[in-house]
Amino acid sequence: MKKSIIRILLISSLLLSGCNNSDHSSLSNVKTKDEVTIMKTKPIDLVQKKVDSMNLDEKIGQLVIVGLDGYSINNNITNLIKQHKVSGVILFSKNVENSNQLVSLINSIKTNNSLNKAPLFVSVDEEGGRVSRMPYELKKLPSNQIIGNLNDSDLSYNIGKIIGDELKIYGFNMDFAPVLDINSNPNNPIIGDRSFGNNSNIVSKLGIKTMKGMSDNNVIPVVKHFPGHGDTSVDSHVGLPLVNKDINELNNFELLPFKNAIKNNADAIMVAHILLSKIDNVNPASMSKVVITDILRKKLKFNGVVITDDMTMAAIIKYNDIGDAAIKSFNSGSDIILVCHEYANELKVINSLKTAVQNKTISEKRLNESVYRILKLKEKYKINNDTLNTINTNKINEINDKIKSFSNN
Repeated sequence: MKKSIIRILLISSLLLSGCNNSDHSSLSNVKTKDEVTIMKTKPIDLVQKKVDSMNLDEKIGQLVIVGLDGYSINNNITNLIKQHKVSGVILFSKNVENSNQLVSLINSIKTNNSLNKAPLFVSVDEEGGRVSRMPYELKKLPSNQIIGNLNDSDLSYNIGKIIGDELKIYGFNMDFAPVLDINSNPNNPIIGDRSFGNNSNIVSKLGIKTMKGMSDNNVIPVVKHFPGHGDTSVDSHVGLPLVNKDINELNNFELLPFKNAIKNNADAIMVAHILLSKIDNVNPASMSKVVITDILRKKLKFNGVVITDDMTMAAIIKYNDIGDAAIKSFNSGSDIILVCHEYANELKVINSLKTAVQNKTISEKRLNESVYRILKLKEKYKINNDTLNTINTNKINEINDKIKSFSNN
């Protein structure tokens, strides 16, 4: 009898001990008042929320910037915007007749995008010098070579500000400039006076100042042409340029302006169609995982938006199917594929990217990473679909006076 009582008491004691441990465990999971407050006040990532709300077509569209024909909106660009939800447009001289027409065109483009979840990049190549798309009403800015010869940081910054002023008059919000290529090859047929010079320090210093001038004026600068187009002897519009330098040579010269631009918070970088034979002897830089992911992303720690040079250039379409090239470029680390010419090319790229996601050649994780970066950049610069009512002729005159003062000096 005594043994039975002792046994019951021991079992009861153990059960009570277990309950107490359970109580302590459950108490440890209770959050303090401060912890609950922190959880409640944790900021919501609105960009991620927008990404999560998008369907596949909307996400694929964000990966492509397209060109268009003519001085006014047409069915092709309307379809690309409304049905395919493209990330943005790029305009060339062929799209620019005069100031009033240009504002009307950009207004029409933005209006067509008004029901889409993401606003459009409205982009252009406005470098100054011989690469300019601005209407005739604006005086032309000096070339980078002239600015480089003056080697004036304040001037370069003010040039960037003026470019920003010019672009905002018409409704642009992105510029494929400044050029950070070092003009080291006198036989280079494509860079030349578009570069600030053959000195890496001058190119770096003045290029970054121009970049800062633009971004401080709320226009997105896209520095180019990574990893450096200066030591080439072929124009990538007509063929594939070759650079025979190893990584150490690139690190000590061509990459320096880009490294410094990244340290100075570059938002976007354009990757060139050049073959670095000692780095990746198969793929041009714009399609090379070694160049974009290993060098640009990992070694240089660039977390911004990577945009290809125009994929309709001969350097790409002469040797590749444009759809396959777009997929390879994206999987190599690009965020945006630039397709400047021909509606068929633009559709091919969009459809190829979509099919690649559907058959898992492109992972959903990789897709979402790029869409997030793109929308983050649009949010940073407060890109919107707002249209302009009139041309600010006073601003045009003010800009022309500033350009004239530079020329006189």
